Amino acid sequence: MRNKALFICGSMNQTTMMHKISKHLLGFDSYFTPFYDDGTIGYLAEKGFLEFTILGKKVRRKTENYLINNKLNIDPDKRNNEYDLVFTCSDLIIPHNIKHNKIILVQEGMTDPENLMYYFAKYFGFPRYLASTSTTGLSDAYKLFFVASEGYKNLFIKKGVNPDKIVVTGIPNFDNVNEFTENDFPYKNFVLVATSDSRETFKYENRKKFILDALEIANGRRLIFKLHPNENFNRATKEIKKYAPDALVYTDENINHMIANCDVLITKYSTVVYIGIALGKEVHSYFDINLLKELTPIQNDGKSAELIALKSLEYFYSPNLSLEMKNLQLELRKT
Repeated sequence: MRNKALFICGSMNQTTMMHKISKHLLGFDSYFTPFYDDGTIGYLAEKGFLEFTILGKKVRRKTENYLINNKLNIDPDKRNNEYDLVFTCSDLIIPHNIKHNKIILVQEGMTDPENLMYYFAKYFGFPRYLASTSTTGLSDAYKLFFVASEGYKNLFIKKGVNPDKIVVTGIPNFDNVNEFTENDFPYKNFVLVATSDSRETFKYENRKKFILDALEIANGRRLIFKLHPNENFNRATKEIKKYAPDALVYTDENINHMIANCDVLITKYSTVVYIGIALGKEVHSYFDINLLKELTPIQNDGKSAELIALKSLEYFYSPNLSLEMKNLQLELRKT
């Protein structure tokens, strides 16, 4: 009987990352599910109260459509099978029905700034999801944690993550930015603004100031906005047209292609800032730029998914070997 692996998806970024890893998990039958919870949070999502999260029905439908279109095995909420390995991009919520599985955590992208709720979650046991992705890795519910760079490894260790579980592999979707330079986006040499969904996730944002700051940076150059997929498109477009009427607004365009063609990238807290840095663009962010450069995902020509799958297989077949020995095995296999 073949082994089985469950891949817990979520946003389209998370879903495509999981799909890429599954292609390299040789000897396993792969199954996929939209992100879920089998407790109170899941009940609230089912009633439509969490549409601003990856548990929302809108995101769930997108994930299901992707899985169907790519003819992947679907096991919604792990209802049908038991699994030898479970992969996920988020440990903010660990469903009860996978707590006894061997969980593999993969960093999905940038983590949020540490706010007051982060410390409540870390020191007083508040639910990690209340602090959003700033608490990524703090569940310790996983066996391995694959991260984007040495910079992120150091950041997670500083937060208290067990260093023995962290493996730097790079992360799919952010490990080969040069592939984005070949595209058919019609504009070049413009100033690109990637908006965030702060307001949809109940965080404060002065959108008027953000737009006016972008106009100042553009200084007469063409200004293009790419709206976050989770944003209220109608509201955001009206705001942009009010303060920057000549700007172009896109909602569904491939943002990686847009970044490859722009001269300047403006973001707040978006992971796409790493695409701009890796491509050598002028970037503006609410984070410290020097810190972002330290954290930028390593570029390995798109090998991250393969590395994650290989190291997961090494763990599965020899769980008691040290990471050093597994790294040695990997190097030997390369030669």
